[in-house]
Amino acid sequence: MKNLKAKLEYHYKAFDKSTISPDPLEFLHKYKYPDDIEVSGVISSTFAFGNVKQIIKILDILHGIMGESPADFINNFDVKKHSKYFEGIKYRFFSTSDIIYLFSGLQKIYSAYGSLKYLFLLYHSAEDKNLKESISRFSENLLDRISEKTELTHGIKFMFPNPMAGSAAKRINLFLRWMVREDELDFGIWNEIDPSQLVIPVDTHIARICTELKLTTKKNVSWNMAEEITENLKKYCKTDPVKYDFAICHIGMRKLKF
Repeated sequence: MKNLKAKLEYHYKAFDKSTISPDPLEFLHKYKYPDDIEVSGVISSTFAFGNVKQIIKILDILHGIMGESPADFINNFDVKKHSKYFEGIKYRFFSTSDIIYLFSGLQKIYSAYGSLKYLFLLYHSAEDKNLKESISRFSENLLDRISEKTELTHGIKFMFPNPMAGSAAKRINLFLRWMVREDELDFGIWNEIDPSQLVIPVDTHIARICTELKLTTKKNVSWNMAEEITENLKKYCKTDPVKYDFAICHIGMRKLKF
């Protein structure tokens, strides 16, 4: 156990801000205002699946459209006025219409609540072991807003999966890591939430490395796997178990030895 803790701490310190690229998180670091960071964060995490080069490419396009202030773009978003900017833009499961409805849905949420943080905190309880229930209700609200005037397509449903249905909810957990934790990489702008409640964002890289490290016994990527890994990481850092996520993920992505 001591040996693994030493390795985890070594890699956590080694993967600092200078090692951030390639990662969707690099887009958030272009901004200094919390509102812009939050909007960049939800867009960047929503598209954070697939090949990292393709992720960076689509996020470069979308941030180019949003311009200097993603928050201003969302707050002023109008389907009739702005749809033309998204012509021909698709990403894996997301059609052009799905992407437009995402931006439109976010505009409705910001108009109603002022921020995603305020909406999330409506569902948050400091008494919960982790954020499973609050993520579930948050996701349901986001999907309701996005699909108000359209059918709930496969692409839209994929944007915000529900951990209550067993999903690992990797991309929402990633977004929450960026918002809640604070260090060189993560922003800590949702400081009302305790980092100990975060759950690790599990993808194939995290699953493979954590299986090798015996941090999980589960065979399939799921919410149960994410919870098990997180609980085991609490043995090494009870207050901030997800601090190791970036390093573990990038060791897997870059095919490095742990």
